[in-house]
Amino acid sequence: MSSPAAPAAETGRTVTTAIPARLDRLPWSRWHWSVVIGLGTVWILDGLEVTVVGNIAGRLSEPGSGLPISSGQITGMAAALYVAGACLGALFWGRLTDVYGRKNLFMITLVVYLAATALTALSFNPWWFFVCRFLTGFGIGGEYAAINSAIDELIPAEYRGRVDLIINGSFWLGAVAGSLLSIVALNTAVLPKDVGWRLTFALGAVLAVVILLVRRHVPESPRWLLIHGRDDEAERIVTSIERRVEAEKGEQLPQPHGEITIHQRKSVSFLEIGRTVFSAYRRRAILGFSLFIGQAFLYNAITFGFGAILTRFFDVPTGNTGYYFAVIAVGNFFGPLLLGKLFDTVGRRVMISSTYLLSGLLLFGTAWLFDRGSLSAVTMTACWCAVLFFASAGASSAYLTVSEVFPMETRAMSIAFFYALGTATGGISGPLLFADLTGTGKVGDTVLAFQIGAGLMCAAGLVAAALAVKAERRSLEDIAKPLTAAAPKGTAPAKGAGPGPTGTGAPGAPA
Repeated sequence: MSSPAAPAAETGRTVTTAIPARLDRLPWSRWHWSVVIGLGTVWILDGLEVTVVGNIAGRLSEPGSGLPISSGQITGMAAALYVAGACLGALFWGRLTDVYGRKNLFMITLVVYLAATALTALSFNPWWFFVCRFLTGFGIGGEYAAINSAIDELIPAEYRGRVDLIINGSFWLGAVAGSLLSIVALNTAVLPKDVGWRLTFALGAVLAVVILLVRRHVPESPRWLLIHGRDDEAERIVTSIERRVEAEKGEQLPQPHGEITIHQRKSVSFLEIGRTVFSAYRRRAILGFSLFIGQAFLYNAITFGFGAILTRFFDVPTGNTGYYFAVIAVGNFFGPLLLGKLFDTVGRRVMISSTYLLSGLLLFGTAWLFDRGSLSAVTMTACWCAVLFFASAGASSAYLTVSEVFPMETRAMSIAFFYALGTATGGISGPLLFADLTGTGKVGDTVLAFQIGAGLMCAAGLVAAALAVKAERRSLEDIAKPLTAAAPKGTAPAKGAGPGPTGTGAPGAPA
């Protein structure tokens, strides 16, 4: 979906440029807000999707809903297909994002999501519903790889951590909206039972259309264009952004510091991606594994059986659990919102390890209080909010970590791989384990579920304390040198070089 007038890529050349430094030295501006709105709001749709389906399962299974399906099929088969679609979509679209560009793919994946959600609203039998849920997940999975790649490459280094955390945390705004929307949609005094659930899916499609219209104005990543031989196009985009920012601020931008020399290539093989991520960056791969698995199990320990815990142990009516979930979701969003800046100032290693360890320790404390019978429905929800306030910031930092600590050419595929790993672990292994524990009705089994999630979260926190990369306020090219980076000797400057002192831009071996 690039402009038809875009020049053909010329690979095989070696160029020296300051384009990454020019992007990183930009002050925060209205243009950056347009990127955040255009790209980041899709997480709200993901939260809306997941929450709505869980909350309307009971209504869909009732006679007269217009869909002959059972509650077990919705929370079982349909949920599993959504997870499978997200995992496969992340891997499929992630590879294409690295090869064909961020913008092409974040437009296509949103169209896939939009179409699948709209078709879900028209479901007339279970197989149609199942296929649409798979395709919805397939689109959402691709969004994670394409969007996180684009955001990290367009947002200045000084703000990258907080922006990435808040955007990933906005999933929970969608969860709040989904909880409240389902309350209205399930109210037969407002909407017939065969209409309300369809309108919730239709609303998701309408919101996706709005996002698609905004997203058209987000440019391709100049970093991606530069590596793929389209440095003239990268130069035009960066120059346009600089002019807009200067006009808004009313002053000239400071000189960029640091150049990088690139040997332009069209693509990188799977073998080279695998060798880079799992050999050259082995310690960072272990870090990514640990962060994603820890947060997946903690979240499943709490959220998978939260409704059953409230109804079984605290006599909360089934119809009221949505209010409690909305409160929990608000706590989840405020974690990245209030703590995000600290990831850029205090630093990644301290904040990632501390949010993981604190959330794990708080969940251990919650398990102890629950085992003693010291909690009510309200205080249990308060404990969950405290746990997830820190856990949400930690979980969002897992996405930030894998999107910034691997070389540019592998970025989308790395995000896709670790996202698929975390999603599969959380969506398959987690429910199989925690459903048995929280479903027995025994306090001791639910306590054990909490302890497993807390233990794995604490273990991931210890791994982060040892292996987390000090990526705060550093250029992406400095954190992980591009595979296409070349020695600066004997190079021909690219038109996008811009002013600024000479520098390597990407020193050092991977940590």
